[in-house]
Amino acid sequence: MKLKDTRIAGFVLSAFLLTGIFAVASTNAFGQEKEEKQDANLAKQAKITMAQARSIAQKRASGKIEDEELEKEHGKLLYSFDIRNSKGTITEVQVDAKTGKLLSAKEESQKDEMKEKQQDEKQEKKKGKKT
Repeated sequence: MKLKDTRIAGFVLSAFLLTGIFAVASTNAFGQEKEEKQDANLAKQAKITMAQARSIAQKRASGKIEDEELEKEHGKLLYSFDIRNSKGTITEVQVDAKTGKLLSAKEESQKDEMKEKQQDEKQEKKKGKKT
């Protein structure tokens, strides 16, 4: 192959790679923007703040909050917190986002944690395919 042909092939390959990178980046940005709008919409519906809900959750389960989110689950708007205690186990605490009432607090086994993590990963993959 001649030097000129090699340069052209390299240019074409670079163009394809850059196009792919931009396509993936824009898809991720669009998906993130859509998710942020959904989060903002949920936040507007909430009557208590994340900080207030966090305080309620920490009164029920002490430890480090590893995950927190505002979500709609079974038709109910709630804050969900995963709090890891000193033993290393996680307590999932749910607080009603409209009333501030403690809805549930359940300690998860490692098996439960793994199952929930797998479900979250499946949901993320579905979201990625939709966008």
